[in-house]
Amino acid sequence: MTAILGISAFYHDSAAALLIDGEIVAAAQEERFSRKKHDFNFPQHAIDYCLEEAGLRPDQLDYVGFYDKPFLKFERILETYLSFAPAGFRSFLKAMPLWMKQKLHLRREIRAGLSKEYRRRIVFCEHHESHAASAFFPSPFDEAAILTLDGVGEWASTSWGVGRGNRIRLSRELRFPHSIGLLYSALTYFCGFRVNSGEYKLMGLAPYGEAIYRDLILEKLIDLKDDGSFRMEMEYFNYCQGLTMTSKSFERLFGGPPRPPESPLTKREMDLAASIQSVTEEIMLRTAAHVHRKTGMKNLCLAGGVALNCVGNGRILREGPFEKIWIQPAAGDAGGALGVALLINYQLLEEKRQAGKPDAQKASLLGPRFSAAKIEETLQTEGAVYKRWEEQSELDERIAELIETGKVVGLFQGRMEFGPRALGCRSIIGDARSPEMQKVMNLKIKFRESFRPFAPIVLRERVHEYFEMEEGQDSPYMLLVAPLREDKRKGVPDHLEGLEKLHAVRSEIPAVTHVDFSARVQTVDAERHPRLYSIMKAFEARTGCPVLINTSFNVRGEPIVCTPEDAWHCFMNTDMDVLVLENFLLLKEEQTRASGSERENYLSQFALD
Repeated sequence: MTAILGISAFYHDSAAALLIDGEIVAAAQEERFSRKKHDFNFPQHAIDYCLEEAGLRPDQLDYVGFYDKPFLKFERILETYLSFAPAGFRSFLKAMPLWMKQKLHLRREIRAGLSKEYRRRIVFCEHHESHAASAFFPSPFDEAAILTLDGVGEWASTSWGVGRGNRIRLSRELRFPHSIGLLYSALTYFCGFRVNSGEYKLMGLAPYGEAIYRDLILEKLIDLKDDGSFRMEMEYFNYCQGLTMTSKSFERLFGGPPRPPESPLTKREMDLAASIQSVTEEIMLRTAAHVHRKTGMKNLCLAGGVALNCVGNGRILREGPFEKIWIQPAAGDAGGALGVALLINYQLLEEKRQAGKPDAQKASLLGPRFSAAKIEETLQTEGAVYKRWEEQSELDERIAELIETGKVVGLFQGRMEFGPRALGCRSIIGDARSPEMQKVMNLKIKFRESFRPFAPIVLRERVHEYFEMEEGQDSPYMLLVAPLREDKRKGVPDHLEGLEKLHAVRSEIPAVTHVDFSARVQTVDAERHPRLYSIMKAFEARTGCPVLINTSFNVRGEPIVCTPEDAWHCFMNTDMDVLVLENFLLLKEEQTRASGSERENYLSQFALD
């Protein structure tokens, strides 16, 4: 038996992943256990979970890997500060304590985190190698082109290459400070959202605006080449030397200072979102076309934080030259923990690889699950009123009935998802046909901005009936955006502008149809998600509709729930109607409701993201 632990930490979304004999046994983000959104601290809880899941002690591990090379990253940071000195002195002073205390002493930190019981080799690989390994090795392809796009690793911000069998080879890279991820983050910051967590909000806001700044961005901010490479005009940015993403020159170019967080959105922010999204898609398309020309591959694997831009991914699939694409569900830094473990297994140990079908990611259900005994113990401790169903099929019929009557259901079952998306095991689900459901979920349950779209889950065998996708096309990880079919759309008045568009009923499934008639699609099949599939089939039998809403089981600023306790508290402190914990059913109307102060205290734990 060969046991390999991969770790990502100290930058964004710390995580751990464990392989045994090349099989992914467990993987989880630290935030799910610590309850700190995007927790970047050493992933002690995630490591402990992975070892417990495998029944291993630290001294039984054969290899431990870290997802980047801290000294190489430190070199880049020092060179950058020196290049801009003395302008970056405040930023330098803020960054150095963590480097001096932890980041430059990772071997010590890792051994301490493994109770000082692990004494074997610790492997460090480059950041984009970890991303590339996480993209290719779990994919269903024997060979494929690989494209990684993010903010920055050590020096690289974009890289591409080829994977064949048990080897990956990266050929080219774009280097800091020129970065598609940092460009997008700069606009995220300027529009008033938090960097490293608000980029998906910017993507969701884009369809409300018009891309009127696209040409200005291409003229002033970046020099974009035909092959997708580009150089940024650093006069407009401040992230190399300062504590903000954009400079005063940026403010002059776009007519004023950044939008203050939580202030009302204006047409400027909507148009900026539309413009940077358009430019980002153009960069992604040009880069993918160049990689195809250079590699001649039919398949493409994607990872890195920018690979979570599901609108761009959808365009690559529909308009790009590749026949098939596969995207790592944990495409950001968390996936690096899995990537370094896979890199050790295949490139260092030269283990044989056989591409898994449909893939080797195990539906990305790699986190903890909880027994009926543990769930019932929690419910009794909390004084909950519940019913335990012996026949799952009967309970699934009841859930479908409740959804049909407009109830919002918190679904907690099976293993927790690895990556930023809830895929049906830590999800909130509801009726996509309801014109009011998006508003209800956003404002009364998620406590988030009203413009934020929700994603549809659809039975895979019927995906082509609702979306412009091929019959039976797979999109199990909610990483592709597709247009709604014309015959499912409804006419929308032309005079609506900005957030007014939100109130128009534009399709047969309005709760999951974005204002541009797009949707971030997750397909559901009986093999990957048998329980969710059973609920959806029961709903289909009642209504004829194979589509539901699926959003993550959490409130704004909170990580996705991990334990039954997390699920109970989220259920009781929101206007969710129903909670399903495996085969236990709870109705809100039967519970002693949380007081206003209890709800306020609960929500105050989570900083707005």
